[in-house]
Amino acid sequence: MGAIERNGYRFKPEFSVINQDGVIHVYQNGAFIEEIQFQFSGEFPEHDLIEELVNHYCYEHGI
Repeated sequence: MGAIERNGYRFKPEFSVINQDGVIHVYQNGAFIEEIQFQFSGEFPEHDLIEELVNHYCYEHGI
């Protein structure tokens, strides 16, 4: 699962199958801003879950 780019922001997901959780690191122009934490079930998080989290973050922050 690769990074998602939106309006100068980059969202890089990382996850642990063992812990069933993950984070999406948020960068703006290469500088780390914050991370979005999430949980999932199964072998890996669904791409739709990552997209939904990124879309919600962008909406909440006016990106």
